[in-house]
Amino acid sequence: MGLLALLLALAVGYGIYEFLHSLASKEATPENPVATHEVIRTVLATLTFAGAVLAGVYGYRKQRLAEGDAHRADDKQLAERFTTAADQLGHDQAAVRLAGVYAMARLADDWIEQRQVCVDVLCAYLRMPYEPNPEAASTASVGESLSSTPAAYKEGEREVRLTIIRTIRSHLQPQASTSWSACNFDFTRATFDGGYLQGSLFQGTVSFGGAEFSGRSFYFGGADFSAGRVYFGGAKFSGASVDFTGAKFSRGRVYFGGAKFSAGSVDFGRAKFNGGSVDFIDAEFNGGTVTFIGAKFSRGSVDFTGAKFSAGSVDFGRAKFSGGTVTFIDAVHSGGTVDFEDVTGAPQNWGPFPPTDSGG
Repeated sequence: MGLLALLLALAVGYGIYEFLHSLASKEATPENPVATHEVIRTVLATLTFAGAVLAGVYGYRKQRLAEGDAHRADDKQLAERFTTAADQLGHDQAAVRLAGVYAMARLADDWIEQRQVCVDVLCAYLRMPYEPNPEAASTASVGESLSSTPAAYKEGEREVRLTIIRTIRSHLQPQASTSWSACNFDFTRATFDGGYLQGSLFQGTVSFGGAEFSGRSFYFGGADFSAGRVYFGGAKFSGASVDFTGAKFSRGRVYFGGAKFSAGSVDFGRAKFNGGSVDFIDAEFNGGTVTFIGAKFSRGSVDFTGAKFSAGSVDFGRAKFSGGTVTFIDAVHSGGTVDFEDVTGAPQNWGPFPPTDSGG
């Protein structure tokens, strides 16, 4: 190859020389004969320039090939890390599963292109069947599908799940070095018996549809839903308390349509609704409580259309309304209480469900 390139260069150089020499001969006179050395000098300059251009093109191509190889090597390494972390998450021992949680989180930080996929895996783990009670039966009836099979109690499983929640929370803080706030989070039908997401910034879609909150508290205090959408449709609150104290809803939406409150509580105390909305459409209150004590509504809305109140309570005590709305159209009140004591401002759209204790 080297000899061929040399011969080709000599041929090109000779061709250029003959071409330039013929041009110079046409313009030559007896007084000004052709200066062969000038022609040679021009040929050499031309070849030098062409060689520099070709060297630059070759160097650029070589660099791009090297970068492509490095990128493929990085992708292969990241893919191998993903496989290893996923395998760890499926291990029988809780300690190994914990290692898998941290490994998947680190991978999400490093692998920007597939960050959502890594987050999806962590969320999928929380959606897996979970039995928090060590006394619960772990056998299923013959013919039951995998999705409906009761989960067996696993030693250390609660700590694994709480670690996932803590890891997600740490990446949703405004000061997080690597933010996951733009990601979507799918906790559909997950079981939560405690956890903290307070102070989190949600900019994507978050789904708790059909999730069950039982036994322990779950905290969203101070969370910012300024650009995202949070879905609690069909969620079950049976003994736990869910705390949204001081949360901010600006243009965001929180949907509790069809949610069932049997013994737990949801607290929106001092929450700020600025253009956002909270919907309890067709929700059932059979013993739980929802409080908006001290909440501020500025162009926000709370909708209880079709809600059923049989034993629970909803408390708007000391809430402040500035252009917000509260709607109770087609709501059914057969028990429980709805309290509007010391409300200030003028909420609209009470519907046929009038407040009995309004201070506004």
